[in-house]
Amino acid sequence: MMFLAGGIITCAVVAALIKGYDARVVLIGSGLLMACIGGAPMAPLDAFAKSMTNSGLIQAVCSVMGFAMAVRFTECDKHLINAMASVISKVRFFLIPGVVIGTYLVNIALPSAAGTAAAAGAIFIPLLMAAGVGPAMAAAAVKCGTYGSMLNPGLAHNPFVAKIAGVDVMDVIGFHYKANLASLLVATVCITVLAHILREDKGHIPEHLQVEADFKVNYLYALMPVVPILILLLSSTQLVPIFKMGVPQAMIIGALLTLVVTRTSPKAIGDAFFDGMGQAYGKIIGIIISAGVFVSGLTTIGLVRLFIEAMLNNPAIVKICAAFGPFLLGLLTGSGDAATFAFNEAITPHAADFGMSPVQMGSMATLGGTLGRTMSPIAGATIICAGIAGINPMEITKRNAIPMLCALTVGMMILLF
Repeated sequence: MMFLAGGIITCAVVAALIKGYDARVVLIGSGLLMACIGGAPMAPLDAFAKSMTNSGLIQAVCSVMGFAMAVRFTECDKHLINAMASVISKVRFFLIPGVVIGTYLVNIALPSAAGTAAAAGAIFIPLLMAAGVGPAMAAAAVKCGTYGSMLNPGLAHNPFVAKIAGVDVMDVIGFHYKANLASLLVATVCITVLAHILREDKGHIPEHLQVEADFKVNYLYALMPVVPILILLLSSTQLVPIFKMGVPQAMIIGALLTLVVTRTSPKAIGDAFFDGMGQAYGKIIGIIISAGVFVSGLTTIGLVRLFIEAMLNNPAIVKICAAFGPFLLGLLTGSGDAATFAFNEAITPHAADFGMSPVQMGSMATLGGTLGRTMSPIAGATIICAGIAGINPMEITKRNAIPMLCALTVGMMILLF
């Protein structure tokens, strides 16, 4: 009965999010309800408290949004948009695919999907919106590229599979990179075509970021919004040791350079920075906290455990489970890690019994979980992109559903055959 109740509640949550109800209220309410049914009403409250101090997300999201507000206050974003106007007009058709691929490349260097969404989204989403792309499609394009981390040796799943298979981590990446890149190509084409069909690739007029014919561009000002991401990319290459730093440090340096270059009042830019941080916590981190409550409810009522056990206890369909099990759980919970690690730990060591190699099976589970998280409306990266664009996270999932399903199909066919 608990499983049935959990399934009904989850369907109701999806319906409520599609209809545009407040995501925080829906997620917290459903999480509390499922936890009460599961007999552990304090579990979601504990998850709420834990998520409030999620240092990694809070540091990245709040610092990025603080920097974005400082850039907006000094109008450096306007200088960047107007500086890019002539380029945008010539390559409009390639703008959305360029952002998807650009975000993908950033995610290779910064293997955190949420960190990439915050850093790249703060630049790419306003840029797309200024070029006339609808807010939901702009956010979806950035979110679509947040699975490049599979090509980073530091992604936890790669060394995990390598250890199981007894090979080097680069052997694992060498096996699945073709499937990963092929899935990226398919997803990029799909979302570009979808944007054209929905007529969301042009025509949007943002309130703040408009190209002005008589605007005099200061190219030093235009460079400021890009400074933090350049620092982070240099940091990931380790070519310049002094640039080894995290997202918050890069954003603060960017804000300080903006202050110096624009000669703005320190108090004014400081107020803008901290206002941005506060808004980020309330509007973005707030939804992430609520999503944590929802996932806690799913876990308490037993749906997550049931899903994992069903996936692990059906060897006859293990190939399908490896492909679609982690994908579905990643979609449901906003994180493909739990299902992927569980599958790889329990089943992947016995891959030979099913006519597969450990690297092959492990790569399938990893890609499936990653694409499921990329499509999920409650993934941290989705919520961050939605917050930057000012939209409901479900709007991103609507636009990424077809690209991610097509990417999953193509990627799994390559890994299987």
